[in-house]
Amino acid sequence: MLKNFWYAVEFADRVTTKPARVTVLGQHLALYRTPKGRPVALSDLCVHRGAALSGGWTKDGCIVCPYHGWEYDADGQCTKIPANLPGRSIPKKARVDSYPVQEKYGFVWVFMGDLPEQERPPLPVWPEFDDLKENGGRFRAVTGEFLWKANYERILENGCDIAHAPFVHAGAFGNPERPEVAEYELETPDEWSAFATVDLYPPRPKGIWALLNRNKGDLSNRPPVRTSAGWMLPNMIKLHVRLPIGELIIYDTNIPVDETTTLVKWVALRTFFTGKWADKNAINRTLKIFYEDAEVVNKVRPELLPFDLGAELHIKSDLIAVHYRRRRQELAEKGWLLSEEDSITGDVPRRTATVIASPARRENPELARAWVHKARGEHPTVQAAWDAAQAQAAESEETP
Repeated sequence: MLKNFWYAVEFADRVTTKPARVTVLGQHLALYRTPKGRPVALSDLCVHRGAALSGGWTKDGCIVCPYHGWEYDADGQCTKIPANLPGRSIPKKARVDSYPVQEKYGFVWVFMGDLPEQERPPLPVWPEFDDLKENGGRFRAVTGEFLWKANYERILENGCDIAHAPFVHAGAFGNPERPEVAEYELETPDEWSAFATVDLYPPRPKGIWALLNRNKGDLSNRPPVRTSAGWMLPNMIKLHVRLPIGELIIYDTNIPVDETTTLVKWVALRTFFTGKWADKNAINRTLKIFYEDAEVVNKVRPELLPFDLGAELHIKSDLIAVHYRRRRQELAEKGWLLSEEDSITGDVPRRTATVIASPARRENPELARAWVHKARGEHPTVQAAWDAAQAQAAESEETP
């Protein structure tokens, strides 16, 4: 799983002043809005006794821990400890990680990493969102989500895989009588994305589509449909189908809950049947695609994508997947791949948790070791931990 990227973690209209837990890259976040509408993402773990901040509430722009009422501002700093007597200071390490947040394309995006702003990869470009029907444009949008029991990279490759359509989606939009994939050239608009465009031969139409297209002859003779599929780092897919009656575009953000569980939040846009009456059909058709894919991808082995390009056999039609794997190797060499250094192990055997350092840890070296919950490799010895606790207690006039 890749850190140091922006992740679209939730639909913007679902983020309110009531805190909610979202999980990405194995790390729990408390997501909420301040009274002024600013979205905030904090590590969902109070530094006092480990309670989930997402179970609390908001008060004057702060999130309140449901266990002992500790209050944290949007930057993750504790601003109030109700049990403190007047005049007692708040310990420096009474803080949680706060992650950069943006709101765009109907999503709340969280930067999962500690890179300074100028070094962060950009958000992807989704140009169709400037042309939505609700704003007088061409595209009607519907949204949804789907839970996979599969690794997000396997899902990402599946979404860009052109050759699987005639078999996994036979009868839906795949034509088993025309399974050949013409050679294509990769389109790489930037270093963070890649797309492939080919002609696909659709199957015989059904239902309302059959009424619009009365050409029910041989499947092999049906006219092709120009189709583009591609990935956008770290976890997004774009499918663009140019149908005779209009355009269909689907964006998927494949949120890695953990290594083998993925929550997909998707947006489907269309320039045809743009009335509300067609929304249910658009949602059902999109979900049908996910169910068909999941039946296969959830059972793929090995569950995780191999690092060695030679570990699985590749052919010419796999060009876009091979390009993704090579790009992932480059990012791994930069240290952007999540590792054991980004996790902690609890007292219970096999119980681990992800701890991704926020930018504040890098921006404030004097506070770099202030967080109670450190990633592996940051833990001091028992004696050093006791000495640090004694010093902190003296500084805050508290008894550890």
